[in-house]
Amino acid sequence: MSSRILVEAPGTHRVEEHTPRDPGPGEALVAVHAVGICGSDREVYQGTRPEGYVRYPLTPGHEWSGTVWAVGAGVPEGLIGRKVVGEGFRNCQVCERCHAGETTLCAAGYEETGFTRPGAMAGTLTLPARLLHPLPDDADLTAAALLEPAACIAAAALKSGARPGERVAVVGTGTLGMFAVQFLKAVSPAELLVVGTRDDREALSRRFGATDFRLRDRELPDDFDVVIETAGSASAARTAASLLRRGGRLVLTGIPAPGAQGLDPTGLVVRQLEVRTVFGAPPDAWAHAVRVFGAGLLDPLPLITHELPLTGFSQAIELVGAGDPKVGKVLLRP
Repeated sequence: MSSRILVEAPGTHRVEEHTPRDPGPGEALVAVHAVGICGSDREVYQGTRPEGYVRYPLTPGHEWSGTVWAVGAGVPEGLIGRKVVGEGFRNCQVCERCHAGETTLCAAGYEETGFTRPGAMAGTLTLPARLLHPLPDDADLTAAALLEPAACIAAAALKSGARPGERVAVVGTGTLGMFAVQFLKAVSPAELLVVGTRDDREALSRRFGATDFRLRDRELPDDFDVVIETAGSASAARTAASLLRRGGRLVLTGIPAPGAQGLDPTGLVVRQLEVRTVFGAPPDAWAHAVRVFGAGLLDPLPLITHELPLTGFSQAIELVGAGDPKVGKVLLRP
């Protein structure tokens, strides 16, 4: 018998016995290897996630990796025994946006594993098999638990259209920023600048391929072709825009607090900047992240600093919100 985390209401949780749910038609049962914790899980626990984007009581966990144990009717049996990761958005598959491949914009409304549907902070997870992305047989499942945030940045990298020889930059040095550095490095840029607020991230940035590192309060250049913003503040978005040449391409992935003073529309228009945004990852971005990971061009392991059992859920939530520079990615191991 395995265990699961159940958040009954904001601030209230328990660890209880978990019985696997047999997969129905079109579903797969996955044994969870590891599950990551991010700021949105902290929002779930604290009750600060926006209404409509969480449903209690809830087993959280949207960043995970595992191995397929069983499949339901209509699912290829060749999936059994495969290492996998899985998309979180439970799209309807029949609306116009879904048919365009933009599943994170599904017109049927928001449903996501770990927020409105049972998540992976449990021994097993049962979900639609169409959401699974098989990994190479020799994949490191601990590293693969970070492929959900990687897929979100894969979406940003694809939208940026970065090409070999361009000057590219990343604003933000957290998990998402370090993934952005790796995706941009893979397209062979002429320059790869990382801008952050903590100089202790310079060594890791350079390890992942950065050619320059600067703190945000220093003098910054303004001649970059592509900038990906990952920090999630309005000031970071403004910094990112200021790095671009006229006609440059900006991709925003962070979600600033509501009402924050953001980008100046006059500056965007006069400088003819192209601005794109990312919320979640559609299937093509997931496939891209898995392919880049399988090719050895994405190394999530250096980002992981803590691994805890499910009983360490409270400690993990505290670690994620502590603001301690020594805390990177925190994993739970069911």
